[in-house]
Amino acid sequence: MTASAALLLPLLSTGPLGSSQTAFVTRLQRAFADAAAEYRVPQSVLLGVSYMQSRWDAHVGAPSVSGGYGPMHLTDTRAALAGAPHDGTAHDAARRPTAAAGAPTTKGGLPDQLTTLERAARLLGVPASRLRTDAAENVRGGAALLAKTQRQLGRPQDADPAGWWGAVARFSGSDDSLTAATFANNVFEVIREGARRTTDTGQQVSLGASPGVRPDAEQVKALRLEANARNNAKNGVECPETLACDWIPAPHEEFAEGRFGNHDVANRPLDQKIQYIIIHDTEALGESMIKTVQDPAEASWHYTIRSRDGHTIQHVKTKDVGWHSGNQFVNAKSIGIEHEGFLAQPDTWYTEQMYRSSARLVRYLAKKYDIPLDRQHILGHDNVPGPVASTIPDMHQDPGPYWDWRHYFALLGAPLRATAGANSDLVTVLPDFGTNRTPYTGCTADGKPCAPHGSAAVRLYTEPSEDAPLVQDSGRHPDGEDSTTGVYDIGSRISTGQQYAVAERRGDWTAIWYLGQKAWFRNPSSRPTAVGAAGLMVTPKPGLSDVPVYGRANPEESAYPADVPFQPDSPLPYELLAGQRYATQGSTTGAYFDPSNFDSTSPDRFVKGGNLYYQIQFGHRLAFVRATDVDVVHAGQ
Repeated sequence: MTASAALLLPLLSTGPLGSSQTAFVTRLQRAFADAAAEYRVPQSVLLGVSYMQSRWDAHVGAPSVSGGYGPMHLTDTRAALAGAPHDGTAHDAARRPTAAAGAPTTKGGLPDQLTTLERAARLLGVPASRLRTDAAENVRGGAALLAKTQRQLGRPQDADPAGWWGAVARFSGSDDSLTAATFANNVFEVIREGARRTTDTGQQVSLGASPGVRPDAEQVKALRLEANARNNAKNGVECPETLACDWIPAPHEEFAEGRFGNHDVANRPLDQKIQYIIIHDTEALGESMIKTVQDPAEASWHYTIRSRDGHTIQHVKTKDVGWHSGNQFVNAKSIGIEHEGFLAQPDTWYTEQMYRSSARLVRYLAKKYDIPLDRQHILGHDNVPGPVASTIPDMHQDPGPYWDWRHYFALLGAPLRATAGANSDLVTVLPDFGTNRTPYTGCTADGKPCAPHGSAAVRLYTEPSEDAPLVQDSGRHPDGEDSTTGVYDIGSRISTGQQYAVAERRGDWTAIWYLGQKAWFRNPSSRPTAVGAAGLMVTPKPGLSDVPVYGRANPEESAYPADVPFQPDSPLPYELLAGQRYATQGSTTGAYFDPSNFDSTSPDRFVKGGNLYYQIQFGHRLAFVRATDVDVVHAGQ
């Protein structure tokens, strides 16, 4: 049996666990209990810190972006740099650990926050290499560091978690007090709410909820924190009080004769309702993205969230339109949030601190602009449609199949769940992220299998068999190429939270309508990958054999002022045929945003039409159909 197969064994087993299997899957839970007792650290504190650092995953000994190893994310930058691959790809540079300027350093010249593994190894009296690969030793090292930090603060090592807030804040390694406090507050939020999951190595770990635990007020005061609200007001940013944000503005200035960038001045939501929040990943280092967003000739977005600690920076006011989605219709109605990272390296970049900072920001923005917290309004960049046929092949694929949408929506306070019976005509895609290990290729090299990993995506076939060909996307592959299992190829993929109309069911397989065709996916009742949903669908009106599908909802020609160029309809290269149904979240009127050559003192213009469209989940991406072409039906009819 291969090593990867051995790791999957506990995940794939459906029968009762034998004693040896039980011992295996509970080994990490016991390691937390033993380390907590050995170093007199409350077990809930140790579990909470580890959850915030790694969600208890070991990442097979691979370091994070800041050189962190194992469940406790103990940092060893020298080892991370020495072990990094050097094949000249862009992703290699992305693995280079980063540190904040001015952070305290060791005698070797590295910041303390990047050498916690070495210090933990000395406390344990074991080789540092063991803490990089042995999860139990890694947990012991984290417990030893927490205990030492508590003693340095002059605090008793008692069993009350509330007295450990300061040690937790210090454990974050942040040189910024607000970021350290946010980390500690996140840990105590986990302690209050509890958590349970199966890790990347098949370990079952749980933390019981302790809703009454609150941090010691004296320790919070001792950190001399400036209130987030005051910090955000000082920076002039639009962020919740629970999230400290900085302001690094994107310029709106002339970069060529008569051309202004890199965003458009507007007055949303007065001139245009904000309907979407777009989740991006940067596919570049955070530092380079900050340089990009300050270039008037480049793209722009509203916020950037840093991987290692969830630090958030605003660049464009939400009233203004960023250049981020590749679709001007969507840009005019959306807020773009970039997350530092690479979709093919989720363990390195998609940190719990980043997820939580993002969720806090999105909750705040959704409430401010009355945006529904669902997957039809909180979109991935990979869900944005190409505005016209020629743009489809170049549309983006981030944040990819490894972004944990189910976890993200739980953090948003809008958990994804079944809203109808299992036999509903509409389904919500909802696989278990940890056990849904859809195989992909291309994470490290074209055609090379990616390491087994939990996924939010489900693969689609032309027949109810994994031996059948994959579903094809004629827009993405206009030259007739086949869909692939590549991690960047979304042509035969559906994702957690998306909703689709059921076309047929056969045993453990379900077919949905997808890009004008019937698409099959495995959906066993014992471990469903999609659940019943209540909601609305559209279908072509009687007498219509097919209806056109659009990547934007344009106004009618008569709605355009004389000095604004008319945007003709441009159907996408797909067919929505009679008898097919597609999920819709409702209607929208045609609109066009005219960004034509305005200087920074003049607001840009929105053209509002009377044409009514329905937004539908057509493939992996959204699409629009005219209301005059379709009827609306309820699931179950």
